Amino acid sequence: MKNLVIFGAPGSGKGTQSDLLVQKYGFDHISTGDVLRAEIKAGTELGNTAKQYIDNGQLIPDALMIDILAATYDALPKTQGVIFDGFPRTIPQADALKAMLAERGTAVHAMLELSVPDEMLMERLINRGKTSGRADDNEETIAKRLSVYHAQTAPLVEWYAQEGIHNPVQGYGSLEDINANLCVVIDAL
Repeated sequence: MKNLVIFGAPGSGKGTQSDLLVQKYGFDHISTGDVLRAEIKAGTELGNTAKQYIDNGQLIPDALMIDILAATYDALPKTQGVIFDGFPRTIPQADALKAMLAERGTAVHAMLELSVPDEMLMERLINRGKTSGRADDNEETIAKRLSVYHAQTAPLVEWYAQEGIHNPVQGYGSLEDINANLCVVIDAL
């Protein structure tokens, strides 16, 4: 079983590429964004708390995300592997994920970084907001999200490089080319 972290800024294509990898390899997919949006839609206490952070372009507190992630991971059937999408977003979260997986006798086998220029990300997210209706896909919130990404999340590139499992992949071009480049990395594991 392979555990993968698909990594990149908001709008880099993590969800789209995760779906393609799930189809090809039979991985399970944990998207913290999808989990949180489901909680928000259901109007749960967790969802209402998470919504306040998301609407302000902020990250969900680590302890809350770790608990959600562990419960979601443990509930999955054991398949070919798991793709973590949208987690970790900070070095403490990466440490917590490493510890959580170690408790289960496994680890992250590769971090797949989708690299996309900020201007392209802004354009993608604004366009997504027009079709998805997501409240957080507006220019002001996107700018905040990208700022948070660069300050808090981008340092994970170096962290995973030191772990020896960072794999950068160009996150723009055709979906097929991006996916083929991701598959090259996965097939080499």
